[in-house]
Amino acid sequence: MKLSIHHETHYEYSAALRYALQSIRLTPQASAHQTVLDWALHAPGKLFAERDGYGNDAHTWSLARRTYRGAIRAGGSVETHASPRLVDAPGVPPPQMYLRPTALTPQHALLAELAREPLADGADAHGAMALARKVRERVPYRIGATTVHTDALEALALGAGVCQDQAHVFIAACRAQGIPARYVSGYFYAPCAPALASHAWVDICVDVAERRWLSVDITHGCLMDERHVRLAVGPDYAACLPIRGIRSGGGEESMRVKVEIRPV
Repeated sequence: MKLSIHHETHYEYSAALRYALQSIRLTPQASAHQTVLDWALHAPGKLFAERDGYGNDAHTWSLARRTYRGAIRAGGSVETHASPRLVDAPGVPPPQMYLRPTALTPQHALLAELAREPLADGADAHGAMALARKVRERVPYRIGATTVHTDALEALALGAGVCQDQAHVFIAACRAQGIPARYVSGYFYAPCAPALASHAWVDICVDVAERRWLSVDITHGCLMDERHVRLAVGPDYAACLPIRGIRSGGGEESMRVKVEIRPV
């Protein structure tokens, strides 16, 4: 499937912004799952490309002048191939790095118990989908129940969350069983549910020695398919934020995000 994607983030400030520095992870990489046909990224300052510690394409920019507004735009065309089984390219961290807990994916007996039966025979498609069903049952999708700071254990206790929370619970449960798992940020083509255009799911390592992964969408109860476009991976949401940064001045900040995806 060929998808056209347009992503805009607009900022407005109640006082003059004096300085800003941002890191952006809004550039998809080519893989067995997707071919990037064209892509462009625009920011208020000059962009500097880099490869972050998790192998993602990232950009940084800075601004040192007074302003009251700004915008970041990303977009282009990507062809997806519905290939949920991926092998890491050379130079990325080994899967074992994705065994360690983080602030958003803590260790806890309740999370370990969640994956005990589904992953009893190790990591495979059957076990991964069984765990995805359990997570979806325990943490059904509901907007407004959590925040970006809610960790996996808190989401499990609340009994509701969004794709980010479902991914964190799944990841923490996998790691508790000694199976590497990582967070995936990206886009999802859902014409009837535009709120899911910016999406999150999980890679579970099915072969550590060969660095092979299976990509699982907990929210939709499916493996990664032609509707998914990958942007970045990391141990959790905080590690692969689409946009993060610091600023000086600006007073109160308001932000508007618009994501449009359509088939070509």
